Amino acid sequence: MSGEPNEGKALDVDVAGQRVRRIPIKTHVVTTEDDIIDVVTRYASPVIEPGDLLFVTEKIVAISQGRSYAVDAIEARPLARWLSRRVTKTSHGIGLGIPETMEMALRECGTPRIVFAAGVAAITKAVGRRGDFYRIAGPKARGIDGPTSGTIPPYNTQVVLVPEKPRQVARDLQAALASVAAVDVAVVDINDFGGNILGSTLDMAGERRLVSILADNPLGQGHQSTPLGVVRLVEAE
Repeated sequence: MSGEPNEGKALDVDVAGQRVRRIPIKTHVVTTEDDIIDVVTRYASPVIEPGDLLFVTEKIVAISQGRSYAVDAIEARPLARWLSRRVTKTSHGIGLGIPETMEMALRECGTPRIVFAAGVAAITKAVGRRGDFYRIAGPKARGIDGPTSGTIPPYNTQVVLVPEKPRQVARDLQAALASVAAVDVAVVDINDFGGNILGSTLDMAGERRLVSILADNPLGQGHQSTPLGVVRLVEAE
């Protein structure tokens, strides 16, 4: 897919006085057998133009790095079960609210850090302050994706961790696409509640602008199979 928006999403938006187009790119279902460079160059090359910005979801980068795990293959320790029952449930998703995702947080971040984060959060929550657990646990814990029914199979039954070295991945992708077009690249964690840039070839101002451009999550959350997208400045008519 290129040139057509996902259902319920606008193709063009106005950001800071500029009209920009967000073009979703459809791919096959990426697995651990795929190389992210091959996937991106294969599907993005026919679409990108000089000056574009290519954004790639962190999930397919992580999957290609072998950082996805079937829920039924994760053996959660008793501590993970105990902690997961104390995670505040929100509409943002499962987060660490099931034993399997909490177990992966313990493995990724270390037991001392997660236990400390939970202890601080228990104290500050009692006085009405929220969010300290994830602030202390850090981005590796915050970025863990749990299984959801709306996710494309087989990842509706898997836990996906944050990708390793996303900034280097962005640079590698930029270099791989250079023979096609000079573009910037960003690895993004965007959902229907907001998002952030995990790594890119942009400066900080460019990353902040990109978050604004992608604020409504133009790639969608479900079965669209569009884990790549292009941001393009639309010339005034």
